Amino acid sequence: MKKYYPIICILTLAFAGVIFSGCETTGGGAATAPPPPNSARLLVNRVANFGSDLSLVLSVDGKDVGSFTEGRSYSGYLSPGQHVIVARVDPNIGGGTKPARKTVNAKAGQTYSYTAGQSGGNMTLVTNRGQSVPVY
Repeated sequence: MKKYYPIICILTLAFAGVIFSGCETTGGGAATAPPPPNSARLLVNRVANFGSDLSLVLSVDGKDVGSFTEGRSYSGYLSPGQHVIVARVDPNIGGGTKPARKTVNAKAGQTYSYTAGQSGGNMTLVTNRGQSVPVY
């Protein structure tokens, strides 16, 4: 047993190294990247009383861009031009909650900020005032 001990130790350390190197996180690559050129910024916050077992699903031009639980929000970029923003709830039990739709005519260098919530069985996207300011 003693003659195999060094080999077992080396293999164990090598295996641990492989496992922990796979757990490495890359700190701020995407967070520090500059915005795409000629883009507008889109921010969508999930209202605090949205519901603890519900997710906000956000789509831009028919493509889902994320599903957000408590305390989460969306931050992304839009190319200049007209875009359709849709907010819906998941799960939508019985299909009773209608999605909210906003059409945004995005202009380069501007920020468009909304808060998503529910009101009267419908989703809402409320414009956050004072947020249409240059990004750069």
